[in-house]
Amino acid sequence: MANSAPLLQGTGRRGNNDWSGRLIIASLAGAFGSSFLYGYNLSVVNAPTVYIKRFYNESWERRYGHVIDGGTLTLLWSITVSIFSIGGLVGAIITTPTVKFLGRKHTLLINNVFAVVAALLMALCQIAGSFEMLLLGRTVMGIHAGVSLSALPIYLSEISPKEIRGALGQVTAIFICIGVFVAQVLGLPEIFGNEFCWPYLFGVIAVPSLIQVGILPFLPESPHFLLLEKNDTSGAEKAFQTFLGKDDVSHELEESEAQRNVKLESVLQLLRNRSVHWQIITVIITMACYQLCGLNAIWYYTNSIFREAGISPKLIPYVTLSTSTVEILSAVSSGLAVERLGRRPLLIGGFGLMVISFTILSVSLTLQNRAYWLPYLSIFCILAIIASFCIGPGGIPFVLTGEFFQQSQKPAAFLIAGTVNWLSNFSVGLLFPFIQAGLQTFCFLVFAVICLAGATYLFFVLPETKNKTINEISQAFAKRNKVTLEGREMSQFSSEMKSSEEQEHNFSSTLENGETKNRII
Repeated sequence: MANSAPLLQGTGRRGNNDWSGRLIIASLAGAFGSSFLYGYNLSVVNAPTVYIKRFYNESWERRYGHVIDGGTLTLLWSITVSIFSIGGLVGAIITTPTVKFLGRKHTLLINNVFAVVAALLMALCQIAGSFEMLLLGRTVMGIHAGVSLSALPIYLSEISPKEIRGALGQVTAIFICIGVFVAQVLGLPEIFGNEFCWPYLFGVIAVPSLIQVGILPFLPESPHFLLLEKNDTSGAEKAFQTFLGKDDVSHELEESEAQRNVKLESVLQLLRNRSVHWQIITVIITMACYQLCGLNAIWYYTNSIFREAGISPKLIPYVTLSTSTVEILSAVSSGLAVERLGRRPLLIGGFGLMVISFTILSVSLTLQNRAYWLPYLSIFCILAIIASFCIGPGGIPFVLTGEFFQQSQKPAAFLIAGTVNWLSNFSVGLLFPFIQAGLQTFCFLVFAVICLAGATYLFFVLPETKNKTINEISQAFAKRNKVTLEGREMSQFSSEMKSSEEQEHNFSSTLENGETKNRII
């Protein structure tokens, strides 16, 4: 670490404060209007569940002259929760052409239109007496989330220096946790979690979006986009200078210029590429387990789970706050540990701990009337599930997707990962109420089986990727893919890959201690 100091000083001490300030503002403003809202909308429907269902009943009776039957109400509520994911899938699909045409920053800015429209639809649904407005608002909000979770990481990765790119990547995950926490706080009965104020929970969505709209226009566009898509060398140079805080950015311009002639692979081309078959399978299984492991069911139905555990209805909103607090602390801890312990132990260990916690939770819920302390054991299991998820499965799947593929393959890989992510999210939100009704307290054993299957697959297939190049990771998968790195796979590596390795070599050659090289992200 001592030898890294001269290198950091070499980036230009004069502009260090400006660089860090502009970059921090960009990351915070971007995350507040994007990933924060994703986390907020995951949890916001939890607190007003009873009042929203009552609103559905009243609207139905006023329209059709009779109350809605239980099965239809359950289906309608499941759609309310899960339709957010359908919108997310649409948003993920439209992101790739949008960021290419409009740019990263302008995509984030225009995306706020979806958030404001969704906020108005959901906030005014009770006044209009239309539950369809709430459903439509959830769909539109899902589109915003799908665009945000794709465009924001691209923007942050292209404006940040290599030394802190991993740290900035954690901002997205942490703001998701903060969004969940804020939704739970505002959902308290003393604030908006009551019969008269619950629509305000959805109206609040417009606030972070408007704040982002007020800040992002004063920050530069991605220099990578300006140089490669708009051929604006002067604009790219100014953007690099703004974010890096130094006048000489010729090296950064050369790095970006080296990617000009790279031809992106389509999804179909990637799926046909034999050298990455097992990488794709691993991404699909990891992303499916990420959503199907049961954490979204915990978020969506925390109140009902605590109610089944015997917690007093008056205490449930406050007990729920502990879940997001644990999530924030675990997410921060994971960000600090992932480069020390590696991806493999955190991912497999997280799923393994979730298997144990889900199993104990099912037993404690089944026997909760046998002993006074069993409801508290159920609460502990829920907290343990959340902590286990956040230390590994919560963020590492996205990291692996970026590490498995070369630059020309990443857009297609992230599209595949995003599609699996949102479809799995939709499945959990739609099916969990029916699984819960059919299996009662044993419903969580379904998630235990999924986590066990995921952990088993990763134990036998996933190599450690910490501090490894794309070349080394590809070599680890080469035997399963039945290709040799020197032959078939290397022939498919683009000139951009060679350029990237040369850049890393030139960058690392300035270091006096090889220990520092291992910390380059």
